[in-house]
Amino acid sequence: MNNLLFSFICLLLYNFISPSYSLPSCTDLRAPAIPKKPLAFCPYNGRVCCDSSKDLQLQKLFESMKISDTSCGSAVKSILCSTCDQFSAELFKVKSGPRPVPVLCNSTSASENSFCSSVWDSCQNIPITNSPFAPSLQTKAGGTKNSNSSLLTDFWQSKADFCEAFGGNSDKDSLCFNGEQVSLKKNETLQPPNGMCFEKIAEGAYLNMVPHPDGSNRAFFSNQPGKIWLATIPDQDSGESIGLDESSPFADLTDQVYFDSRFGMMGMAFHPNFAKNGRFFASFNCDKAKSPNCAGRCACNSDVGCDPSKIKPDANKQPCQCHTVVAEFSANGTAPNPSMAEKAKPSEVRRIFTMGLPFISNHGGQILFGPEDGYLYFMMGDGGSKDDFFNFAQNKKSLLGKIMRVDIDNIPSQKEISELGYWGNYSVPRDNPYSQDKDLQPEIWALGLRDPWRCSFDSERPSYFICADVGQDRYEEVDIITKGGNYGWSTYEGPFRFKNASADDPVDPIFPVLGYSHAEVDKEVGSAAISGGYVYRSNTDPCIYGSYLYGDLYAKNFWAAQENPNNSGNFTARGIPFSCAHDSPLNCSSVPNSPLPALGYIYSFGQDNMKDTYVLTSTGVYRVVRPSRCNYTCSKETARTAESPGPSAPSDGHIAKADLCPVLVLYCLLLLTSIIL
Repeated sequence: MNNLLFSFICLLLYNFISPSYSLPSCTDLRAPAIPKKPLAFCPYNGRVCCDSSKDLQLQKLFESMKISDTSCGSAVKSILCSTCDQFSAELFKVKSGPRPVPVLCNSTSASENSFCSSVWDSCQNIPITNSPFAPSLQTKAGGTKNSNSSLLTDFWQSKADFCEAFGGNSDKDSLCFNGEQVSLKKNETLQPPNGMCFEKIAEGAYLNMVPHPDGSNRAFFSNQPGKIWLATIPDQDSGESIGLDESSPFADLTDQVYFDSRFGMMGMAFHPNFAKNGRFFASFNCDKAKSPNCAGRCACNSDVGCDPSKIKPDANKQPCQCHTVVAEFSANGTAPNPSMAEKAKPSEVRRIFTMGLPFISNHGGQILFGPEDGYLYFMMGDGGSKDDFFNFAQNKKSLLGKIMRVDIDNIPSQKEISELGYWGNYSVPRDNPYSQDKDLQPEIWALGLRDPWRCSFDSERPSYFICADVGQDRYEEVDIITKGGNYGWSTYEGPFRFKNASADDPVDPIFPVLGYSHAEVDKEVGSAAISGGYVYRSNTDPCIYGSYLYGDLYAKNFWAAQENPNNSGNFTARGIPFSCAHDSPLNCSSVPNSPLPALGYIYSFGQDNMKDTYVLTSTGVYRVVRPSRCNYTCSKETARTAESPGPSAPSDGHIAKADLCPVLVLYCLLLLTSIIL
């Protein structure tokens, strides 16, 4: 292959792997909301990024520009009001830096109207006071920018120069502004998958699965009592089971973990740079009656209007006898480099977080690192009192019923931690929501959750941070978590009013994107508890690609949710049939010749470095495999004549497949540059 052809392929590859634009989001990265009063100046409706106060500010700003021409004024008004659009974060490219105006649609096709061109045609000779189109530094003549009345021609030599600065196209990866509220086109009619096929590849009940951060074909599994194993994942269609030796755990934390039906090791997370620094983290419960190291502030305290002395003992547990803990551990020194480590030290390196629990349930406990920001997210339930009696989830001073976001790479001194009132050893990112809402505790990223049970980031669109939240009596929900988002509990349970908000603190909730009522699931079960999953990004089953998969702990039901239009945040879920492959490495069914897997309880979901999805149950680990192995029909499935090998275990100098794309893209760009030069 010659270099020019290879460079062309590289550029195609680069376009292919770049992520598509994100879900509705405002320029401050908050979720859009329905304003209490209709906007009077900006013609926007539905969920928007402006309230009446912002709308008035935009009106005054427009009036101060003193635009005499009606056509130009209309164009500039629409541009100012675009900040109210529910996709304004994408229109203004906030992650790339601040822009004075959105990306204006600039079609190069003669048959299509270019909004950027029309703005130039309407405004090029019209004076605009404090023009938003002025360059940030200098005029074309080299003089200092004049903030007084000016023409477009004072700053830009031609329409082409103007549209090169402010224009752009709308495609699958980005949006541009065409003068009106963004309206997404609906996808083609989506066909529900015929079924989902499983194979059983491990015995044992595991609560957590985390792919090895080095990108290899290995993953960590942990159980509720507190053991962690490192296992090799077999290739699809290999007929092999997981290489997991339960007698030889990667780490045994059972001496520190308090294990009971509602307590134990609830989460684990491995530092994104674990392959070099060996840092990993465990979220678990301890009992201060059994462990002297189990000591921390009680989540029921005077700061949040709660008196622990007035709480009755819960299942023979005094208030705050049990704690939730996030602790740091290390695999350093157990192998030539941490990536090769097969054992870790069971002693804590550092206690990251400790908080006493007022009750014995609804304490969440999952932890995971954000794929873009590298911060640690910690999911915490409302504490467990029926109806959230103390209103912890809505109390902005309480950490119960919240998702927290902290920085574990920059840890302040103990004096600073004490002065700041933190619950452990971490710092708080400056862009956490408290910077905009002074009433919030600084650790809080989102609030109004009851018992978040399994959250995940979409591997292709990291802005999709999706959490399942276990309901109480009526509704199980799935939420897209956004900065500062309030998800309603306990004023709302799902989309339904649960109890009244106080007059001085009305709740403006973000309603779930998915969910189901308890009446919808198997009535014989008599209970329901959702377990969140993943957006399916493997090519193994192309008919569920892009669907969000989730299930129910008790009902043993699965749903596949598809988004329509793309990037709208609007999902439609369908119950999906499932069965077990006849050639499963381990027997799936407890009934002879039955295709239905004996799942037991659905504890959780997992995803490996190849983006294959797993279901962790009380009877074992199940993997989603090709639908044809269960005689399900998928028109997109092709025969596998030559299966490409999965990622292999690392060695010194190893580059994992998960890291290959950025490396290849960089090489391609360098190669193309050398050819051009």
